[in-house]
Amino acid sequence: MARYQHGVALITALLVVALATIAAVAMATRQQLDIRRTGSLLHGEQAYSYVLGAESWAQVVLARDLRESGIDTLEEDWSTQPPVSFVEGGSVFGRIIDLQGRFNVNNLVAGGAPDNDAIERYKRLLRLLELDETLADSLVDWIDADIDVRFPDGAEDETYLLLDTPYRVANQPLVDISELRLVKGYSVEVIEKLRPFIVALPEATTINVNTASAEVLSTVAEDLSTSDGEALVEARGEEGFESVDSFTQDATLNSKNVTRESLSVTSQWFLMVSEANIGDGRARLASLIQRSAQGVLVVRRQREFIEAIVPEVDVEDEQSSP
Repeated sequence: MARYQHGVALITALLVVALATIAAVAMATRQQLDIRRTGSLLHGEQAYSYVLGAESWAQVVLARDLRESGIDTLEEDWSTQPPVSFVEGGSVFGRIIDLQGRFNVNNLVAGGAPDNDAIERYKRLLRLLELDETLADSLVDWIDADIDVRFPDGAEDETYLLLDTPYRVANQPLVDISELRLVKGYSVEVIEKLRPFIVALPEATTINVNTASAEVLSTVAEDLSTSDGEALVEARGEEGFESVDSFTQDATLNSKNVTRESLSVTSQWFLMVSEANIGDGRARLASLIQRSAQGVLVVRRQREFIEAIVPEVDVEDEQSSP
């Protein structure tokens, strides 16, 4: 009987030790996970602080440029792509993009009604990109205030309410280009082809002829080709055009009917894109910035952005470069 009791006591002791060991391992594992999770959170917050710092840097650079320069070109400090900055524990990258070098799709409608001049320019861009120009009709219907379907390929509520997942048209300006995926005819392939050349800004804007691409410049008048746009880019050189008049007087635009009111040599709307990698944490920020005589204001922030905006950076190569 005593031997039996000793055996039970030994088994009980082994079970207690096993349970204690399991509990200790579980606690240690949980502690390690908590430490890593806390570290990742701290690194993430630190990275976000760095991208906010990059945003502040952009505001300072743009404000200084407004004081010192009467025009905006791609050769100015704000447009120069800085190298990767290495900070304690990681790196920070950022750049400023002039959004007025692109076609503002919200210009298609002015005061709730279609703007025919802007629509024609947009159709020229579609043709240059080998896209169907009737895509302009469905987009105008999406933005304008009425419920009348544009000919020949517009789309109002009756089109979208028949879809498997029905919805109604916005009848207001786009907030972001990503909204195009809801518009009739705008497939992923179409949007990706258009993305480098268009933008959705909260107000009507002009095209800055000193920062626009050859494709966008080719839309300022009828019967211009991409090669004409490239000639205009070459003509502006590094210094840019001093005025809209000097742009319209270029030989490429001889006898062309150009609407001067839709053009400018300065910009008010910019996008600051930045990324910080600190330890296990990463933060990405896209800041829509408006610059005016009243100051440089951040209108909107987006924690993620399109990959194509910021080129891939090989941090190891940057660190090893002299």
